[in-house]
Amino acid sequence: MSEYVAILGSNSFSGASYARHLLAQGKQVIAISRSPEPVTALLPYAWDDASNLRFHQLDLNNDLDAIDNLLDKYQVPTVVNFAAQSMVGQSWEWPEHWFMTNAVSTIKLHNRLRHKDYLDKYVHISTPEVYGSCSGFVAEHDHYKPSTPYAVSRAAADMSLQTFFDVHKFPVVSTRAANVYGPGQQLYRIIPKTIMSILLGRKLPLHGGGHSERSFIHIDDVSSATQKISEKGELGKCYHISTERTVTIRNLVELICQEMQVDFNEVCEVTDDRPGKDSAYLLDASLLRNTLGWQDKISLEDGIAQTLAWAKDYYSTLKNESLDYQHKE
Repeated sequence: MSEYVAILGSNSFSGASYARHLLAQGKQVIAISRSPEPVTALLPYAWDDASNLRFHQLDLNNDLDAIDNLLDKYQVPTVVNFAAQSMVGQSWEWPEHWFMTNAVSTIKLHNRLRHKDYLDKYVHISTPEVYGSCSGFVAEHDHYKPSTPYAVSRAAADMSLQTFFDVHKFPVVSTRAANVYGPGQQLYRIIPKTIMSILLGRKLPLHGGGHSERSFIHIDDVSSATQKISEKGELGKCYHISTERTVTIRNLVELICQEMQVDFNEVCEVTDDRPGKDSAYLLDASLLRNTLGWQDKISLEDGIAQTLAWAKDYYSTLKNESLDYQHKE
């Protein structure tokens, strides 16, 4: 059997990190993303030997025929889809862009993939945003209650996939991960943004005072879980990937300030919260732990230290990168 794995959204933090994870095992990776490859500091698979990776700049919205032909050429048995418009707050400004990428174009892709006899597994990377704000730990079968255009667009694709599995036996498994972080993450995300704001001597805006609660999980733990789900997950199932530890955004920033030996009050300024922001995403990952034997291994403190070391190592490059999200249609 071919060892090829296709990764859609390969320039995303999670996609590039998963590519690195597979390359370390000698896998052949077909990497597909709509943007050119970013600077090496923000492309984790470029930090090691990437000779087994073939990158193709193709857009899910405009180049579906080319993506289709590429998968046919290599008879790729496993497709892992990280591609999505992913920012939540900005989805209120251009909801049609989020729906086009996350729902319409993604479902078009699924409809083509279901006719490919060589496809053994399609791994759909979803999001806990589809549940809305959680009052406790939620399991994979909890009802959707999306509260933003981003979340609704992702829920639409998830629900469509369920019908594809039910009717066509489409070989899908899905994942929903807690807040991922680690070396190589885009600088507009909270952990690298906090680190870079401190290194650059800039104030960090803390939306709503940082009272929302999240679970943060290191990208290496997410990559190991994603591979287990890809190789051993039951078709039609969704698996949560999360730590059991939760933290408020304020406490998270305080941990980073402690690691960097700076005063929290000198670093942050409180700003208004974004519309529709959910107060908590708490995922029960018992299914993944109990059926596939996965465990997270990297503590938040160790992960923050790793991310700080990366930021210092690549500071000469990262200081010239924007700390704000840059929207692309």
